[in-house]
Amino acid sequence: MAPWPLLLFLLLLPLTRNQRFSLPNISFNHLVLAPDQGTLYVGAVNHLFQLSPELKMEAVAVTGPVIDSPDCLPFHDLAECPQAQLTDNANQLLLVSSRAQELVACGQVRQGVCEKRRLGDVTQVLYQAEDPGDGQFVAANTPGVTTVGLVVPLAGRDLLLVARGLAGKLSAGVPPLTVRQLAGPQPFSSEGLGRLVVGDFSDYNNSYVGAFSDAHSAYFVFRRRGARAQAEYRSYIARVCLGDVNLYSYVEVPLACHGQGLIQAAFLALDTLLGAFSAGTSQAQAALCAFPLADLDKSMEQARRLCYTTGGQGSSGMEEATVEYGVTSRCVTLPPVFLNSSQGQIYHSQQVGPPGSAISPDLLVDSSGDHLYVLTAQQVDRVLVAACHQFLNCTTCLQARDPLCGWCILQGRCTRRGECERATQPNQWLWSYENNYCLHIQSLLPAQHPRQEQGQITLSVPRLPTLAMDEYFHCAFGDYDSLAQVEGRHVVCVTPPGDQVPPNPLGSDHVTLPLALMFEDVVVAATAFSFYDCSAVQALEVAAPCRTCVSSLWRCHWCPQSSHCVYGEHCPEGEKTVYSAQEVDIQVRGPGACPQVEDLASPQLVPVGWESHLALHIQNLHYFQGLPALYYCWLELPGKLQKLPASLEETSRDSGLIHCQAQQFYLPMSQRELPVPIYVTRGESQRLDNAHDLHVILYDCAVGHPDCSHCQAANGSLSCLWCGDGQPSCRYGPLCPPDAVEQLCPTPIIDMIEPLTGPPEGGLAITILGSNLGQAFNDVQNAVTVAGRPCNPDSSLYRISARIVCLTSPAPNGTSGPVQVAIKNRPPSVSIQHFIYQDPVLLSLSPQWGPQSGGTQLTIHGQHLQTGGNITAFVGDQPCLIQEPVCPEAIICQTMPQAEPGEAVVLVVFGHVERKLLTIPFRYTANPQLVAAEPTVSFRGGGRLIRVRGIGLDVVWQPLLSVWLEDEDQVKALGVQGQVVNPRRSCSAPAADPQACIQLESGLLQVSTLPPLAENRVIPRECLVRGQGGSPRPLTDLHPCPLQCSTLCSVNSSSLLLCHSPAVPDGALPKRVFFALDNMQVDFASASGGQGFLYQPNPRLVPLSHEGLAHPYRLKPGHVLDVEGEGLNLGISKEEVRVHIGDGECLVKTLTLTHLYCEPPLQAPQPTNGSGTLPQFVVQMGNVRLALGPVQYEADPKMSTFPVEAQVGLGLGATVLIAAVLLLTLMYRHKSKQALRDYQKVLVQLENLETGVGDQCRKEFTDLMTEMTDLTSDLEASGIPFLDYRTYAERAFFPGHGGCPLKPGLEGSGEEGRRATVYQGLTQLSNLLNSKLFLLTLIHTLEEQPSFSQRDRCHVASLLSLALHSKLEYLTDIMRTLLGDLAAHYVHKNPKLMLRRTETMVEKLLTNWLSICLYAFLKEVAGEPLYMLFRAIKYQVDKGPVDAVTGKAKRTLNDSHLLREDVEFRPLTLMALAGPGTYPAAGSSEVQRMPVRVLDTDTITQVKEKVLDQVYKGTPFSQRPSVHSLDLEWRSGLAGHLTLSDEDLTSVTQNHWKRLNTLQHYKVPDGATVVLIPQLHNGGTVSQRLGQTGCPSGESTPMMEDGEEGGVRLWHLVKATEEPEGAKVRRSSLRERERERARAKAIPEIYLTRLLSMKGTLQKFVDDTFQAILSVNRPVPIAVKYLFDFLDELAEKHGIEDPETLHIWKTNSLLLRFWVNALKNPQLVFDVRVSDNEDAILAVIAQTFIDSCVVSEHKVGRDSPVNKLLYAREIPCYKQMVEKYYADIHQSSPASYQEMNSTLAELSGNYTSAPHCLEALQELYNNIHRYYDQIISALEEDPVAQKMQLACRLQQIAALVENKVTDL
Repeated sequence: MAPWPLLLFLLLLPLTRNQRFSLPNISFNHLVLAPDQGTLYVGAVNHLFQLSPELKMEAVAVTGPVIDSPDCLPFHDLAECPQAQLTDNANQLLLVSSRAQELVACGQVRQGVCEKRRLGDVTQVLYQAEDPGDGQFVAANTPGVTTVGLVVPLAGRDLLLVARGLAGKLSAGVPPLTVRQLAGPQPFSSEGLGRLVVGDFSDYNNSYVGAFSDAHSAYFVFRRRGARAQAEYRSYIARVCLGDVNLYSYVEVPLACHGQGLIQAAFLALDTLLGAFSAGTSQAQAALCAFPLADLDKSMEQARRLCYTTGGQGSSGMEEATVEYGVTSRCVTLPPVFLNSSQGQIYHSQQVGPPGSAISPDLLVDSSGDHLYVLTAQQVDRVLVAACHQFLNCTTCLQARDPLCGWCILQGRCTRRGECERATQPNQWLWSYENNYCLHIQSLLPAQHPRQEQGQITLSVPRLPTLAMDEYFHCAFGDYDSLAQVEGRHVVCVTPPGDQVPPNPLGSDHVTLPLALMFEDVVVAATAFSFYDCSAVQALEVAAPCRTCVSSLWRCHWCPQSSHCVYGEHCPEGEKTVYSAQEVDIQVRGPGACPQVEDLASPQLVPVGWESHLALHIQNLHYFQGLPALYYCWLELPGKLQKLPASLEETSRDSGLIHCQAQQFYLPMSQRELPVPIYVTRGESQRLDNAHDLHVILYDCAVGHPDCSHCQAANGSLSCLWCGDGQPSCRYGPLCPPDAVEQLCPTPIIDMIEPLTGPPEGGLAITILGSNLGQAFNDVQNAVTVAGRPCNPDSSLYRISARIVCLTSPAPNGTSGPVQVAIKNRPPSVSIQHFIYQDPVLLSLSPQWGPQSGGTQLTIHGQHLQTGGNITAFVGDQPCLIQEPVCPEAIICQTMPQAEPGEAVVLVVFGHVERKLLTIPFRYTANPQLVAAEPTVSFRGGGRLIRVRGIGLDVVWQPLLSVWLEDEDQVKALGVQGQVVNPRRSCSAPAADPQACIQLESGLLQVSTLPPLAENRVIPRECLVRGQGGSPRPLTDLHPCPLQCSTLCSVNSSSLLLCHSPAVPDGALPKRVFFALDNMQVDFASASGGQGFLYQPNPRLVPLSHEGLAHPYRLKPGHVLDVEGEGLNLGISKEEVRVHIGDGECLVKTLTLTHLYCEPPLQAPQPTNGSGTLPQFVVQMGNVRLALGPVQYEADPKMSTFPVEAQVGLGLGATVLIAAVLLLTLMYRHKSKQALRDYQKVLVQLENLETGVGDQCRKEFTDLMTEMTDLTSDLEASGIPFLDYRTYAERAFFPGHGGCPLKPGLEGSGEEGRRATVYQGLTQLSNLLNSKLFLLTLIHTLEEQPSFSQRDRCHVASLLSLALHSKLEYLTDIMRTLLGDLAAHYVHKNPKLMLRRTETMVEKLLTNWLSICLYAFLKEVAGEPLYMLFRAIKYQVDKGPVDAVTGKAKRTLNDSHLLREDVEFRPLTLMALAGPGTYPAAGSSEVQRMPVRVLDTDTITQVKEKVLDQVYKGTPFSQRPSVHSLDLEWRSGLAGHLTLSDEDLTSVTQNHWKRLNTLQHYKVPDGATVVLIPQLHNGGTVSQRLGQTGCPSGESTPMMEDGEEGGVRLWHLVKATEEPEGAKVRRSSLRERERERARAKAIPEIYLTRLLSMKGTLQKFVDDTFQAILSVNRPVPIAVKYLFDFLDELAEKHGIEDPETLHIWKTNSLLLRFWVNALKNPQLVFDVRVSDNEDAILAVIAQTFIDSCVVSEHKVGRDSPVNKLLYAREIPCYKQMVEKYYADIHQSSPASYQEMNSTLAELSGNYTSAPHCLEALQELYNNIHRYYDQIISALEEDPVAQKMQLACRLQQIAALVENKVTDL
């Protein structure tokens, strides 16, 4: 029978990863275990395997196949058994004899004979019968018949008990059960031993299930028919005593299991026989029954006695036992069935082996009991019985419901029961099937505690385990421990004293600590416990401190007279108390009992400019009875807090009215209404609660009511009147003299009407804009006429006084006239503009047909087509998208897809009036089809002619050959820009050429666009996908955007298109090549019969002359030119290549992969224009144009042409040159002395110049202070744009990366299980870093490695800073230790060099530590003056011209960035629009006009930047839109819209110099209106190309590197000074070079004046910034004091008494390391963009700060740069500030260790990015991995590290993180 799948037993196994042994095409039969060695033996078909305990194969023996037949006895000669054939030898029995160290293996061949092999090596056969007799036939010779056996150890020898079923005709003489010898002359023989003999073996064909033994008996479980040839099969168990070699004690009894059929598998466990029963082979119905061995033995013994004493009859006289005939007695009995009374339960399940494979009964447990070996036909698995250690806490341990695992409470870990020392005691070991919840703290009394006092709390812990007399529990409140007193289930703990409780988190009134009940260092139960602070509660709500106090979660009370929130005890004696809402025993309690202001007693609306009286209701005054006090009203006006004296009027004993002194109020800004909070104080500081939000509303009638109609239509409660006194305006009623009040409004004024034309049928909506156009809709309902015809106003679109929208009435064609509005009681108002009724007429179409896929550009011709303002077109039922503008005689629109070909009527709708062109319908034709395209390959440079054949190609309006590029970022880096195919046109200008080319290195790249979009515009750089019907639609930013490069094809005929392949940059990957036929796209492969289009690399050619491109190639007449190269014929044919020499052609004769041969003209051609005196050799391959140098035709050889005259002249020239050198040497000495005198005069002139520009500085400073005042008011609303702490820390730790460079996620983590393993390893690494010895060893070892660079040191130091940010106290300790080591190192060399650079990890750690500790100081103190300095610099730079190409500016401090030319410029003020329909759309429903100051010399990009600065002045830079994503539009009048750009067709180009467009170029006037609109295309502006080259955020780059484009150089204000090489060579006279040197050295007074003016203007802000950094008026950051004290200790320790050395240490550690970096790089602190000019100015200021910190005297000399001369007078003052700063810090009280640790603990929580911490650990491990062996060696050499097993722990981490093999 097949083995029964023992799944029911395997259900006990946990789910773990197995070790496995399997081999292909080999079936396994049996598995045994040598108990002493743990070696496994597998019996398989034709093989025996010896395996280690880990299932590693140690040996294999081959046992088959053999020539055999089950019908033959074992033979030597094949003639004895003719029917024998090659037969597989399946293993039938496999047993271990431990005493003899032998393995017994019996196969099915040779009638089941057995052999003995050595346990140590199964390949060694110890015994094999040469000629076995029938007494040695042991196992069944048929694979389907089971053989079972046991090795029975007796005194002095081992015997073999074997039971087998009937198998084959030759086994009829073999008994079912035999006792056999294992040793002696004939092993395996049953001669002389017991045999179970029956009359007819066929009646007793036992099918054995298993064999088991205990200390006394052997048991055999089997199935067979009942006695006396009964037909029914039954289950039996037989028993025989182990010492009975004759089988006299053999007894068998039947087994039954609840009617579930026959036994299929059995197992002996825990003195119980487990049997699996099933009714059939499908095992659909199965049961597991348990039979206690004691009951079985009792039943068998009773049956045996009945057989031999009473003849088998029981006490009732019935037959209960029978003695069968035979040699050996066999008793049969019918005992009761023993069933397990309880319902079975599945504990755990696991799939072992392939699905559906049966589990063999040979289930083995290793000697340790930890692993189970499971056998299937295909494999052996080693399964962990229980993996308790993987459950790290009690919850997961119990939730796993592993029956072998439980939680050992006092050990604090998940264990097996035997591993828990006190598991037998109650409540010590929790098992999930008895206790389904962990030990927990059920309740706390009290639940919270005040932090100020120490007290006791009682914990209720059910099922708390009992301890020994000398053991105890203790309570841990965070880091504070206290002894616990246990009283039954209650535990009493003492809370920590107030000074041991950590401070409350910022903005909180309590701190919550983990409370753990612990045994030794094991947490037994844990919860959270809160310590509250009543004094902090009242600060949570300033407006209602009392209500906040008494309504809090804590039992806090309010003392109204002293305004204190207290706990527990009552208020001071004599003071009444407002009790907490938690006090249930007190009737008057809670927020309602507080003294409070209930509401306003006076009107909430308060007009400005009028003296108003405010009154408020007040309640609960009895707390203040008998205590007189002054009262004040306080109003929180914008920018100030206004105090008004007040008086109290008591209306009852407990309530009253507060009357505030009358006061006139004014609004600081032009606002219609302003809510102003109000509150009352008793005295000046004792604030009374506001019961709810109290405020008055200040309003100004003049705001929002610009005319009389608006004013009179205002809310009546405002009492606004139109006052005609002086300048008419809307005022508060009492403010207007009675005789000046105007009851009737002036005559309406009409400013504009739109549109000016309409159809005769009427129904057109006309918009009338003006003022005083009625106060309500009723005023204008019947008051409007247009050209004398009534116009019906629309109430929903009417706006009081400002707008009327009405529908025209019908009128005859040609009727015209003004618009008239007649408000009742007022003369009518007549418009200047006239409205004309005109009849639009449609005349013709072009073209008259197009493909049904749409996309055809259709022109509708007619008359008066510019009628009305809302015009739409349709072709049939589909809309035709109109392209603006609509012209009087033509409408251009783009057709949409149509379902079927056919004719469609063209319809144009003018408002609500339709016009159809019935005479000429538009015909939709079938879509074009492409049938062939060749060639299919091109160079990346493109330009190869592609011939495309098809059907119906002449119906396509704009055929394109396009390619999508994969990597857009790389394409951007190459400078490729999209160009608009259809730019905005005008009615009079012709359409632009749609093809645009951009020059690349070796060819032309055409970058055009997709077909027009639904918005009638082309967006070349946006993503597009196809919707239904093939129509394109834009994608969102969430999708990657491929760049599409296209070329426009020409339609040769209806069957032929001629296209040129688009160019593709070298850095981009072509993703898809296709034809865009209007709205239809066809892949190139589809058009070319399945052949895709291939791009080959551009060809490379070697210059003709070996000396280089500049040297001519000498060509002898009649010779053929041979040009060498690479990849020449990969993308083009010989016929397509064009080669030119000047204006002549070189005929290509041959083209190979590496050579090009061409025949040049016989006569020397003429050079082309501008190519020099010799003709150039140029190869043109499509767009790839390669110039290989000039060609010089050689004439016949002649004599030397060097004349004698030239030789004489050369000699004279050399003589003159030598004389000139001598003369110049004398002149140089004279000039040197003169230059020294001139330079000394410069220092004298500096002071005179500063005096001379004083007036100018004062004026500039006044303007700047005005601007800074405005900025200050803006900052009050928006705040300074500080970076959030996380971004700040990342930029400080990893400068130059633009943020944190850590890779997201775990590298190589793979599957989820691997990720968990890596996470565990990194967690252990984090714990290992807490070992100071390990961390110091790691740092020292890394720094000792020669390949560990300075960059690596800084990076690892920052990773450590990130990983240890939550443990800053520990990080600080490490830094102190390393700084001490560094000082000891430098003391023996030169101590002044310490901390000079960042060369070691400790120096980078110090930088990061300062960045962490000084962040709060930056935000609170130094940040504001630093930001004001930056903004002042930006304002000053923007006031003067800045060259967009060279980056030089007129206003700067850095002379290298000084624009020296005198550029004329004029300041302008533009009005930028923001609101609906503009970008950005403001929150207001009205368009806002914002003034923007610009210069007429600004480029368009510079103007856009200034407009963005104004519109987004309160927005951080990272949240603003990019300047390159917007276009600047100049609006003039009603319809005048012009988009401005840096470069367009109007740009001025002269002599290869192209000037960037400016406002002056476009003649934009002062006061012009501009608006930023989303960019419709990423056009070709130079500034945009520069902005896309990958510059980091927050910086800008001038256009120097992109200044040349296609041979044209760009310039803005001045042309670059670079000269051609030839000019530099020609300018060779000493006089000219001396003049240039003098010009470079000189400081013209006008330039120095500019620098001094800029310096004087910024001086106040520089002083403020330095003062904020170096002042001690505010408390010095504790970190600075702590650091300086430590440096003092180091100096004292090493005996350094030189004050200069200590000064250098402090300067290098703080001022130069941190503050200079902050000064030079504001973007590290603020979210701003720093331009090159601002950066240059900040560099000068930072250098000044550096010069102020050095000890040496600041000297200026002849070689001093101008930047140092500027601050020569101020630097001595700054030096004194630095020295005073150091002295004041030294004299201040020392920073205590506790204060520093408290500060560091608070800072540790700032950086809460756990993922980044994990990524930092991953990066840190990668660096450890680089030097793994060296680190391990260093740890193993340290004796202390050896004791701490640090190397072992690191090896464990390596094993987890990367599966590194260790020797553990």
